[in-house]
Amino acid sequence: MINRLLVRAGCLRIGSLALAAVALLAASLPAAAQGGAPLIRDAEIEATIRAYAEPVFKVAGLDAAAIKVHLVNSNQINAFVTPGMNMYINTGLLIRADTPNQVIGVIAHETGHISGGHLVRIQDELHNAMIENIVAMLAGIAAGVATGNAGVGAGTAMLGQQMALRNILKYSRTQESSADQAGMSFLDKTHQSARGMLEFFQKLDSQILLNTSSQDPYLQTHPLTRDRIDSVQQHVDHSPYSDVKDPPALVELHQRMLAKLKGYLWPLDQVMLAYPKTDTSQPARYARSIAFFRVSRVKDSMTLLDSLIQESPEDPFFIEQKGWFLFQSGNLREALPLLHRAVELRPGEALLRQELGQVELETEDPRYVKLAIANLEFAAGMQSNDPDVWRLLAIAYGRDGQIPMSQLSQAKQFMAANNRKEARMQAKRALKSLPTGSPGWIQANDIISATGGPDGEDDDE
Repeated sequence: MINRLLVRAGCLRIGSLALAAVALLAASLPAAAQGGAPLIRDAEIEATIRAYAEPVFKVAGLDAAAIKVHLVNSNQINAFVTPGMNMYINTGLLIRADTPNQVIGVIAHETGHISGGHLVRIQDELHNAMIENIVAMLAGIAAGVATGNAGVGAGTAMLGQQMALRNILKYSRTQESSADQAGMSFLDKTHQSARGMLEFFQKLDSQILLNTSSQDPYLQTHPLTRDRIDSVQQHVDHSPYSDVKDPPALVELHQRMLAKLKGYLWPLDQVMLAYPKTDTSQPARYARSIAFFRVSRVKDSMTLLDSLIQESPEDPFFIEQKGWFLFQSGNLREALPLLHRAVELRPGEALLRQELGQVELETEDPRYVKLAIANLEFAAGMQSNDPDVWRLLAIAYGRDGQIPMSQLSQAKQFMAANNRKEARMQAKRALKSLPTGSPGWIQANDIISATGGPDGEDDDE
């Protein structure tokens, strides 16, 4: 759902450090200064990344469903993994990837960090990082007092936090080489080339001599050496799979992903340079349709989307895109059947179900309330760490007269947003009316227990 650029920060946690704080490292400094690196949700792009990643996760002996891949809206090249089986990939990396194999090479390397147990070191560093953050904050306060300029203090604290986060995510050369070797073995097991990994390293090689501030973050957290590049080159020279090409289906997915990202993230004139009107391919029309809608050229956008749907009438993501644009334009009645059709074609896509549930609620038609609940319950079951889906579900339950379930959903919303006090308060409210021993009653008690402790009794009504 990049079409609504769902931006969230702080919805997951690593110990007592907010995950969004770690994600700051992947974003540019301006984005960090605004309070966090935006995470983008989009059903089509996430499906593409799953198609790339799941074969690698499988041969690595990992549960693909347990690994969450997040898209970070940053033009810089970066990818990293964090405790809790989370993998982050910057949109800048995806856009600069010429082939699916280059992205898959990065995913294989990051999977090597997970399978190699390298995240244990990150967990050990969290305590040290929190100490560094406190020191940086104190230094910032001191600098602000000494100069009389609060901005100086804020800048000092921000720099300290960036350094601490960079130290958390920085792997040793030994770990990097180990992840390379593991990644290349995963690629061989899936009969894929390691050439994409080599090409990615070669893209970064020219930056090694730049000063740290000019380098992409990937180099700052994943030390790249000539020995590592030579090792991957040697593997490419000898692997029987080095000349294996990306399947045409993956190439098509990749081109559509690039078109969608550029259509949403690039200015119109830049999109038109990359995809001029003379380019009538599906990816080009897709990119232009999105870019046109962003500048309120709705008619031009719809004309292009209609041409895509006419050529591919069973494509759920072309249909979903038109439905969402109609919804954003205020045409709910026209949007609803299109979004319903998209869900029929891809019923397992949680984001599509969440989107349909939202539009069903927005119609304010009582006939759609129970349908919205069903769609949102499905979405919440697959992405329980998303505050937005719980917010929508709380509204839907409320309209259906299920007040205790609405309160429980609000509790889950606050838990996902790391607002433990509000989560506890809403769970207590829900508990008063939920049947004893029911699933909701058990869940409310779980939230109350999870938010207990020294401060747990301060929020009684």
